[in-house]
Amino acid sequence: MTVTVPAAANAPSQASVAVIATDIPARLDRLRWGRFHTLVVVALGITWILDGLEVTLAGAISPALKESPQLQFSNADVGLASSAYLAGAVLGALFFGWLTDRLGRKRLFFITLAVYLVATASTALSWNLASFALFRFFTGAGIGGEYTAINSSIQELVPARYRGWTDLVIGAAGSLVLLDPNVLAPDLGWRFAFLIGAVLGLVIFLMRLWLPESPRWLMTHGRVEEATAVLDRIEAEFRARGHHIADGPLPVIRLRARRSTPLREVAVTLFRVERRRTLVGLSLMVAQAFFYNAIFFTYALVLTDFYAIPADHIGWYLLPFAAGNFLGPVLLGRLFDTVGRRPMIATTYALSGVLLAGAGYLFAIGILSATGQTIAWMVIFFFASAAASSSYLTVSETFPLEVRALAIAFFYALGTGIGGVAGPWLFGALIDTGSRWSLYGGYLIGSVLMLAAAVIAARFGVAAERKPLESVSRPLAAAD
Repeated sequence: MTVTVPAAANAPSQASVAVIATDIPARLDRLRWGRFHTLVVVALGITWILDGLEVTLAGAISPALKESPQLQFSNADVGLASSAYLAGAVLGALFFGWLTDRLGRKRLFFITLAVYLVATASTALSWNLASFALFRFFTGAGIGGEYTAINSSIQELVPARYRGWTDLVIGAAGSLVLLDPNVLAPDLGWRFAFLIGAVLGLVIFLMRLWLPESPRWLMTHGRVEEATAVLDRIEAEFRARGHHIADGPLPVIRLRARRSTPLREVAVTLFRVERRRTLVGLSLMVAQAFFYNAIFFTYALVLTDFYAIPADHIGWYLLPFAAGNFLGPVLLGRLFDTVGRRPMIATTYALSGVLLAGAGYLFAIGILSATGQTIAWMVIFFFASAAASSSYLTVSETFPLEVRALAIAFFYALGTGIGGVAGPWLFGALIDTGSRWSLYGGYLIGSVLMLAAAVIAARFGVAAERKPLESVSRPLAAAD
């Protein structure tokens, strides 16, 4: 049910905008999990696989880039290229996030995917450090843009009671992508590895053709008839597959339609109205970005430089690492919807920080073998992957619908910029020193950041579990 109420002619400017009374959010949230949601997760959530592919590639092919007759990268060069990818993700998230809130979720699906596809294919043709870093920058820009559009849509299409688990499990999928670029010659294997991303991008492009625009985005932009038509088709498909959708009155929300949200209103929302939520989101994103990117991007260098593992064996050590990444969100994800957001976020962040400090110390004193080190990382990232996924969940569900994509972009960009871009470069430089204790200092920085984020989440986090998005964060256009 949607009703448009015209405003009085002599009303103030804000009130002169037509008020829409609609039950679209309640209709979306009353649906049980169905084929539609599964297809949404596959078509949109595969973005995490793309990012997992890029992160895994960056770690797995580091030795191949150093051995490449044409590139001949140093450890610092590998770190610089990783930082270029993350810098692109930062700027891409901000730019495409701004466009996502203005142009819609669906249109940006294809723009950001096209940027990624062209850039990752171009990376395979790199001829020196400058070209490699440039193409990695634009690859990151495509991925950063994907995060903003995809996170927004998944949050707005998935029912409230499934939102936490879905977000965490999708994040885990990327860690299953494992490649061994050394099957081919040193200067060919890494090139073919990047072409895999381009081929996967083409497949994703076709998968997304059937996806609808977010009804929530449509309704806030005054396109109520389109939003209702989209939801009617979704419900018709549910009924055709035997799902019962109960009739009866549903909660109605009243909105003033708007074409866009001024950046000034976005800033006021983030830094004045919701400053506590901004503190939580920023602390979570910075901590996980430094923790995750610094360690994952340089792990292959640790294996080759400190444990003398041959380059063509690196993939075997990444396999259990990825297993921990995947199993954490899958097994812990339900608890974020049942035990609650605040206790689970605080717990996973705190455990990740404590375990990193402990494992780093054992590495520094030389007790751990390469196998022992890998097992330690597998245990650590069992919790850290759930923590990292929960940071995206937090920033995508705790801010108003009208600024959701830009809020995601802001936290992703600032968190990645502060914690992610500097991390790989710093760890690359620490590895070049050849000192285990120097590298342990880097691990301690990551540990402290995770523990600080845990304290902030426990104190100021939002109990958003199993609640409609509109009750977690009131839309800016709400007329009530």
